Amino acid sequence: MTPAPPIHGIIAYPITPFGADGGVDTATLAVLVEKLIAAGVHAIAPLGSTGEAAYLTEGEFDSVVDTTVGTVDHRVPVIVGAGDLTTANTVRRARYAQRAGADAVMILPVSYWKLSPREIAQHYATVGAAVDIPIMAYNNPATSGIDMSPELLVQMFNDIDNLTMVKESTGDLGRMLRIKELTGDTLPFYNGSNPLILDALTAGASGWCTAAPNLRPQPCLDLYAATRAGDFAAAKTIYDDLSPLLRFIVAGGLPTTVKAGLRLLGSDVGDPRPPLLPLDEAGLNELRSLLVD
Repeated sequence: MTPAPPIHGIIAYPITPFGADGGVDTATLAVLVEKLIAAGVHAIAPLGSTGEAAYLTEGEFDSVVDTTVGTVDHRVPVIVGAGDLTTANTVRRARYAQRAGADAVMILPVSYWKLSPREIAQHYATVGAAVDIPIMAYNNPATSGIDMSPELLVQMFNDIDNLTMVKESTGDLGRMLRIKELTGDTLPFYNGSNPLILDALTAGASGWCTAAPNLRPQPCLDLYAATRAGDFAAAKTIYDDLSPLLRFIVAGGLPTTVKAGLRLLGSDVGDPRPPLLPLDEAGLNELRSLLVD
């Protein structure tokens, strides 16, 4: 089995900035990625929900991959979100990410029709056969409409050599514990549910996939460090302070709220792409009160 790269800790999701012409602003993206690395995050994961991957053309997708990988320049791992409606284009994206120098790809199964476990497994197996880099299986039924059970995820881990990681975003701690139980704690799992992060790290999650470091990086890093050190009292204090922001950005939609927060912090990253809309005035006022580090 292909060993997973040393991916752990705070896995930060950059937004995809848009310029005045509506296209991807790669210069601003490079600045934002550089800030995340300077803050001390442990990995960068472009083109997830936060990065508005669902609303990009293939050319824009490729430009985000190239800019992110080039900016990171091997300083931390890069995990590219490569999921798409079709298996063929998921393979195209995953291969492009590999050629560009990504360390891993994150695959979210998305389909208009509900996929059966057999279809999901074949989708991942086809992508796995097309690339050599590790795959992080991403379970997020709230956005994809497809829910993968721990049993299915473990089956694919056993059957697909380079499927080596799982990101769980259901907010159900029991699923993470079930994955540990079924694999003897050999399948690394990563938390993608911001409100669940304290419990997930306490339960042994290898990392936290989150957009929050765009706005308040230090508390995210401190929370991870405290749980790693076994100082759960300190971790609880940090979490209680950070939790209102975590809940707000999830409830308001990550591209909308994170872009609004970056603007409040002095970075003009453009609006989210329609049909998404910028945060309204009431939301801006609430977010402003939460951006206190």
